Amino acid sequence: MFNIVLFNPQIPPNTGNIGRLCVNSGAKLHIVKPIGFDINEKAVKRAGLDYWDKLELIIWENTEEFLKNVDVSRCFFATTKTSKPYFEVKFEPEDYIIFGSETKGIDEQILKQYTDNCITIPMTKEGRSLNLAVSAGIILYEAIRQNFKGSL
Repeated sequence: MFNIVLFNPQIPPNTGNIGRLCVNSGAKLHIVKPIGFDINEKAVKRAGLDYWDKLELIIWENTEEFLKNVDVSRCFFATTKTSKPYFEVKFEPEDYIIFGSETKGIDEQILKQYTDNCITIPMTKEGRSLNLAVSAGIILYEAIRQNFKGSL
């Protein structure tokens, strides 16, 4: 099982869609505060439809607490501020795939501290980013593809 991590999510429908993605892929969802909305908002649950009660959800108080309690060597930080494509990583079950807020991304200090674990989704010069839920799906399913054993 993989872990999707959202640092400071801001847009309820993105979080809801990622929750639905996690349920359908067998991934855990970690949300790291601060959160830009009430986690019980209708918009989150609407986007997650009837999946929200099936979601394995872990809420962390802040990034420091999260990083102190996980194996950071198996954390991969999705950012547009690196040139290492996500498909060059050899993902392992239980890895953490981390995304920043929709408005700010992952804090620059964290990216500098874990440069070797930063990954990106290649894009044309015309675009600057992809939707958060789309990005999570792209990288998560590459990790699953690499480790697929016939069932989730």
